[in-house]
Amino acid sequence: MTPRSDKGRKLLDFTVKAVSFGAALLGIFFLGWILFVVIQRGIAAISWDFFTKLPTPPGMEGGGVMNAIIGTVLMTGIAILIGVPTGVLAGVYLAEFGKHTRLGAWVRFTVNMLMGIPSIIIGLFVYSILVFPFGRFSGLAGGVSLAILMFPVVARTTDDMLSMVPNALREAALAIGNPRWMATLSILFRAAKSGLITGVLLSVARVSGETAPLLFTALNSPYMMKSLNEPVANLTVTIYQYAMSPYDDWNQVAWGASLVIMITVLLLNLTARLIVGGKRK
Repeated sequence: MTPRSDKGRKLLDFTVKAVSFGAALLGIFFLGWILFVVIQRGIAAISWDFFTKLPTPPGMEGGGVMNAIIGTVLMTGIAILIGVPTGVLAGVYLAEFGKHTRLGAWVRFTVNMLMGIPSIIIGLFVYSILVFPFGRFSGLAGGVSLAILMFPVVARTTDDMLSMVPNALREAALAIGNPRWMATLSILFRAAKSGLITGVLLSVARVSGETAPLLFTALNSPYMMKSLNEPVANLTVTIYQYAMSPYDDWNQVAWGASLVIMITVLLLNLTARLIVGGKRK
């Protein structure tokens, strides 16, 4: 085999670097463009009334999306209560107990499959088990659909973070007489704390902008929620409905709600980056 010349290798190296740099710049350009447009169009809708008042009919001044903000927070809270503990437990099983077992292989395959399933299919599944049998949309069904979306992200992150903990730490924890569960909770969790928190934040950021599953489960409502067993207002479906309407004032509210979600997701991602960066230092 004839080796390539130094000039050819340097040319190939420069080409790959240039293409990679150009692709990175292209992604940054579109991200900046999106941020600029959303801020430019959404900032005009942001006011105190936007966060503290209910929606108004088309053509009426004032009003806000307080009900949608509260509904989104409550459904995200339900998703965290269901998805985070189950995801962490699944990740612990994959990393500590089922790493070399057949069941562990099937659980890992299932988690990977759930990460790739479109969110609208998750929404349709929850609709078939929690909405259609009871004859009503509900905030509880919306929270369950978001929890299913959170579960694989948390499980995969927990598995990866615990697998990165050195085996010497496990052996030391077990050598002093700790049972396996105690060594996992008190030693390994503490060592992987930053990665676990990052996984939870990223899973919350993922479900914060989901619309399709909520269309099948929570739907939407112009009123303040009284119970989780009724349709619940949420920001993403409100954006969809208001942006598709022919009314300029509703379009403006949709841009404002988009800005709120974008800032929330951006802050969650930045927090996760700061946690990871602090841990590395």
